[in-house]
Amino acid sequence: MSDRHQDQPSEPNARFHIVWGVILVLAGIGVFIRIPQVMPKIEEIEFFSRVLLWVRFCFYLLGVLLIGGGSRKIYENYRIARQGTQTTHKNK
Repeated sequence: MSDRHQDQPSEPNARFHIVWGVILVLAGIGVFIRIPQVMPKIEEIEFFSRVLLWVRFCFYLLGVLLIGGGSRKIYENYRIARQGTQTTHKNK
């Protein structure tokens, strides 16, 4: 029987979450790259002309949240995967 907690993710599951975290970080970086290209088109829409600062803030906040959440997911699951690898090597 394993000495790990039932609620702690397994090593293969942690690897999946690391990949998912990388995807989130890349999506956040993509948002930052895309904002300067999209904002001129949004400025042309009359409905958004009064709230351009708010729209820009929301886009940047989205990018920060994606990068922050992805980084956190990578960090936490990397530790889990590393602990699982060290446990496997100790048992051999």
